[in-house]
Amino acid sequence: MSATIRAIGTAVPSTTLTQVAVRDLFAAQPGLGRLGQRIVPAAFDASAVEHRHTVLPELDAARASGPFRDAEGTLHSLSTGTRNDRYRELAPPLFVGSARDALARSGTAPDAVTHLITVSCTGFTQPGPDLAVVQELGLRRTVFRHHIGFMGCCAAFPALRSAAAFVEADPDAVVLVVCAELCTLHVRASDDPDQIVANSVFGDGAAAAVVAADGPGLRLDAFATTVVPEGASEMAWNIGDEGFEMILSTAVPKLVGVTVAEAVGPLLDGPAADVPVWAVHPGGRAILDRTQDALGLPDAAMTSSRAVLRDHGNMSSATVLFVLQDALEDGIADQAPVVALAFGPGLTVECARLTAVGTADSAAQRAAAPELAGERR
Repeated sequence: MSATIRAIGTAVPSTTLTQVAVRDLFAAQPGLGRLGQRIVPAAFDASAVEHRHTVLPELDAARASGPFRDAEGTLHSLSTGTRNDRYRELAPPLFVGSARDALARSGTAPDAVTHLITVSCTGFTQPGPDLAVVQELGLRRTVFRHHIGFMGCCAAFPALRSAAAFVEADPDAVVLVVCAELCTLHVRASDDPDQIVANSVFGDGAAAAVVAADGPGLRLDAFATTVVPEGASEMAWNIGDEGFEMILSTAVPKLVGVTVAEAVGPLLDGPAADVPVWAVHPGGRAILDRTQDALGLPDAAMTSSRAVLRDHGNMSSATVLFVLQDALEDGIADQAPVVALAFGPGLTVECARLTAVGTADSAAQRAAAPELAGERR
C-alpha cells in the first residue's frame, strides 16, 4: 500500500495582472528614490513572469480604485490588521474552489474525506478557512482538521508528508490537502530591494490534492529535508506593522545552486537528468536557473516550473502543486519518476520523489471536470 496523490485541483482570483502594467504602476509611485527607480524596472523585466492573479482588483490600474490604490494611482501601505481583514474575507473562496476542483478531478465524494490539512502563510484567522471547506463542500463534521501555518513556500511538503503518514497508518484514509496564499495582500511601494523583488514575483492562488491509498496518480515514494543554516538571514518571513515582510536576498539563488544536489541526492537512484519531470518551486527565475544548472537538467525537465512562473508567478506554498498539475496535464508516462522540491525560510529545502501510476493524458484530465476550467484558469 502506498499513499498516492489521486488528483490536484487549482483556483485563482479573477483579476489578472500583466507584468508590464504592474511594473509601471510601481515605477510611478511618488517618493520612489533613485535606487528604487533603477531596481523596479530591472526586477520586473527580469522576473520571467508575464501574468499573475490577485485578490485586489485595484492593483490593476485599469480597474476602479480601492483601499490599496487611490484614483490618482498612488499605492497605500495599510496596516497588518487591515490586510488580515481582507485575508479573512478573500481566502475562503480560494480554499473552497481548489478543494472542489481536486475532489471533482479525483471522483471523490466530499463525505469520503477523513482528514483535511490546510496550509497558508499569508494570513491568520480562526475560525479558519478549513471550516469553510467543511461546510461549503459538505465534508463530514467529524473530519480530522490540521493546519500548517507560516512555513512559507515549502509548506506543501510537510502537508503531503503528513497526508502520506495518515494514509500509511490507515489505508481507508482519504486526505484533502489545501494550500492557499494571498501574497499580494502584502505588497507595498518601497525602495527596499527585497520588497521590490517580492512585488515583482508574488501572486495569489490555491491548490489542493487528494491523497489516498494506491490507485492512479502520483505515488508518494519518499521525502527529504535539508536545512542550510547559513541561509537563515537570506530568506525570512516576518510580521511587520504594514504587512508581512519578505527577506529574499540575491544570495538565495547561489545558496540553492550549491546545496540542491546534496538535498535531492537521497531521492535519486542515478543522475538527476534521468528523471524526466522536475517540479521545482519557481521562487524566481534565478532559482530555477541555478537549480537546472546544478543538477544538469535538460530544458524539458523544467517546462512546467517555468510555465507556472510565467503564468502565475510565485504563489508561495500552493505553487509546487500548480507545477505538478501542469506536468500531469502535459502527460507523464506511466511509471516515470518525478522529483518535486521547494525552498523556504531557514533556508530549508524540501523534496519529494514521486512515481506516475496510470496517469491520464492532458485531454482526459481536462475532460474530468470541464465545468471548473474557468475557475482554475
